[in-house]
Parts: sequence; C-alpha cells; structure tokens
Amino acid sequence: RMLTTTPSVVAQVFLLLSIVLVIAIAVIQINQQQILSPGLKYGIVLDAGSSRTTVYVYEWPAEKENDTGVVSQTFKCNVKGPGISSYESNPGALARPFDDCLNKVKERIPVHLHKNTSVYLGATAGMRLLRLQNETAANEVLASIQNYFRAQPFEFRGAQIITGPEEGVYGWITANYLMGNFLERNLWRTWVRPYRKETMGALDLGGASTQISFIPEDSQGNFNSTLQVKLYGYEYNVYTHSFQCYGRDEAEKRLLALLLQKSNTSSNVDNPCYPQNYNAALTMKYFSGSLCTQSLRPANYYPNQLVNFHGTGDPGLCQEMVSLLFNFTACGDREDCPFNGIHQPKVKGNFVAFSGFYYTMNALNLSGHFSLADFNSSMWFFCLQSWAQLQFTLPKFEEIYARSYCFSANLIYYLLVHGYNFDAETWPQIRFQKEVGNSSIAWSLGYMLSLTNMIPAEGKLIQLPLKPSLFAGLVIFLTATALLCLLFLVYLCIVSHNRKNISRVEHVFIPE
Repeated sequence: RMLTTTPSVVAQVFLLLSIVLVIAIAVIQINQQQILSPGLKYGIVLDAGSSRTTVYVYEWPAEKENDTGVVSQTFKCNVKGPGISSYESNPGALARPFDDCLNKVKERIPVHLHKNTSVYLGATAGMRLLRLQNETAANEVLASIQNYFRAQPFEFRGAQIITGPEEGVYGWITANYLMGNFLERNLWRTWVRPYRKETMGALDLGGASTQISFIPEDSQGNFNSTLQVKLYGYEYNVYTHSFQCYGRDEAEKRLLALLLQKSNTSSNVDNPCYPQNYNAALTMKYFSGSLCTQSLRPANYYPNQLVNFHGTGDPGLCQEMVSLLFNFTACGDREDCPFNGIHQPKVKGNFVAFSGFYYTMNALNLSGHFSLADFNSSMWFFCLQSWAQLQFTLPKFEEIYARSYCFSANLIYYLLVHGYNFDAETWPQIRFQKEVGNSSIAWSLGYMLSLTNMIPAEGKLIQLPLKPSLFAGLVIFLTATALLCLLFLVYLCIVSHNRKNISRVEHVFIPE
C-alpha cells in the first residue's frame, strides 16, 4: 500500500509543478516581451498659403494604429518672403527662399532617413485664385517647386493645389487629433478610441479664404458639402465649406476697392478701418488687380496709379462698410442659408478657431474662451486707437498686420455672428487657439495624417526574455512531463481499482 501512495503523491506534485511552470513561463514571455520599435518615420509638409509658406516636420513610430500614424510635430519654419502665388511673373526666384528652412530640416532628420522621408506641398487659396486667373503662371510656379525638390535628398511626392473643402476637412482633422478626440492612451498605455467623446468644429481664417467644418446634428442632411472621413478605423461625416475671397487679405482688398468706388476722389480715400492718422499709398494693382475685386474694378483702372488711404479709426463706420462685403439677402429669410446663398446646417458643439482668428484675437489681447460682449468692447476700444498708440499696445508690431487688425476683427464679427449664426449663447463655445502642446493647429497635420494612411506600417521587432526555441523546448518538456504524470496517475487508479475488486471477490469465497 505504501508503494502505491508514494508514487501517486510524487506524480501529483510533478503534474501540478508542470502546469504551474507552463503557465508561469507563458505569462512571463508575453508580459516581458520588449518591443523594439523599428524607429521613427518622418514626413515634411509645406503649407503654401497666400501670404507665406510654412514648413512642418512630423514624426511618428513606424508601427501604426489602425492604419493611421500617431503623428507629432517636431519642427516648424516660416519661409522668408511672400506666398508662392506672388512669384507668378518670376517662378525661377521661388527656390532660393526655401533653402534656409530646408537646410534646418536636413539637420533635424537623421541623414540615413532622408531618402525615405516624403515631402508634400499643398497650396491653398492664393494658388487657387492664381489658377483661375492665369493657369499657365500657376503651372509654372508648381513646376519650379518640382524642380527645386527633385534636387533635394528627400522623396518628393508632388506639389498640388488643394481644394477649399479639403483644406477645411484637414484643419478639422488636425484640431480633433490634437485635442485627443480620435485617440487616447488607456491604463495599459495602449491607444484606444475615447469613449463617447464628441468631436470639435474647426474655424480657419487664411489670407485668401476661410473655412468652417463640423459634424452637424443631422449628418444625413441634404448638404452637398458633407465629406466622409475615415480615421483610426471609424468614419465621420463632416460638413465643410470654404469661402473664397473671405480670407483677411483678399477681404481687405475688397474693402479698399469698395471705399475707392464710394469715394468722390480717386487719389485720397478715407478708410474708417485703418487707425487714426495712419496713411498708406497703395497701387491700384495691389487691391484691384485681384480676382476677388474684379467686379469692383474702376472703369479708369491704371495698375500703377497710387491711391492714398487715410485712416480715420471709426469703428461704427468700419462695421457698416464690412457688412457690405457679405450678401445676407441671397437666400431670403431661410435659416439654413446665412449668406452668399450657401446652405449651412446649424452650428453645433464646441469649436476651435485658429490661424487668422487667433492672431486677430491676440492683437485685441484676447485668447481662449470669452464672451461676445467682451469681444465687442475690445474690438471697439482697439479700433479707436491712433496709429501712434497702437505701436505701444500691440504684443508684436508689424505695419502690414497692425494697420489691419481693426478690419480683421470686424470681418470676424460679421463672419461668425451674421454669417455662421453664432450668438451670445454659443460664442463662448469657440476657443481661439494657436497650438496644442508644440503642434500648430493648421490643415497640414490633418493632410499628413490622411497621407500616413497610405504609408505602410513596419512590423514591431519583439525581443522576448526567452529565445523562441528555448521557450518552445521548455513548454514541450513540461507538457510531456505533465502528460506522463497524468497517465501514471490514471494507471495507478486502474491498478488500485482492480485490487479492490479482487480482494472483495476473495472475501466472498472464504469458507465459513
């Protein structure tokens, strides 16, 4: 009897030990695996706006999340000089200003990755206007950029003019990406989609156009401006519209052309939106040569003729003149059609306003969230400042911007309140913001995110605590040991059972 119990106890101990060891080794192997990232990938986006070109460098881990890279901005550089559309008459001169930024970019990205780093150039409303006005010149400007980048060590993916709706949607993607509305890290440090998190609307004000993008209450509504966006495995129906000629610079040119048209003299014109005592001598070509001011061009148009604009700093009159840049009667009294005959769903949720919106508010000493009343009083106070006073009140003084902030503020007021129908109640839902962390809120990051959907992910290189062959060998050995112990225990059970039966039979046949 002693012999049968000792082996059975030993077998049971070995069986338990084998099972525990198999589980322990498997858990350690899975949990302690060290992921060696295949490193970083880089992408370069050039935002070729109407007033300037900005170079952004983005990086992301080479392994990706649901087909979209987890991207962050690591460098930003403003190219000296005006936007690329200003080089229409001399496209050859376009390349040199790029050198300074590109040399800095080359230092930021490891040399061995240069040839695998994609460069994309997206041109916005300034080039959209130039293409409408002079397609040959627009093509020559783009060709000049192509030639420049072919000589660079990076992989140039082309220069293209993006559409207004694309610019709007890419801005919307950037804002929501940076605000963490698409992805967040959970307790286990892995990226997940935030639970029931609402997306934000995006308001972008450039030099030549302005964009509004958001997910409306009824995303199935019959708005032909709805685009479908797929990110991180989810689809979003985004309403977006781009208003050409409503960017700061082009809208101001329209105001100057309108003031000249209403003036009884063509040499000296009062401008209620310019600060008191500010004078600017501008050529007719500067404001009347644009496609946006074509309908306001005077009959006796001489491109090089100078017009003197004299600032009167009159906020009430400035507001009145700015309202004339909008057609509020195109749709009659329809609520879903605020201006210029464009149908728009009711604004919903929180919005982030960036680019020109942010810079104008910053000049008025406002940022983040504030009430419509605060905005109105700040705008009124700002517009009453004389040119001499402004030089002391502005955080950063540059003449071409300083003279126009009063106009920009009024443009923003009409656009947001009478154009998009924000009111005293919904205005505080707009956040005026330039960046999140170190990343600028601009369409370029959204563009990059959409493009990284097409960049193949590299597999993770996994370093395990045990070599796969050793791990497999141990698992096989311990599993075999466990099976042998199990078979031995089954054998002992059968033997023990048979012995009991034999002794019972013997007991029955013992004679009295």
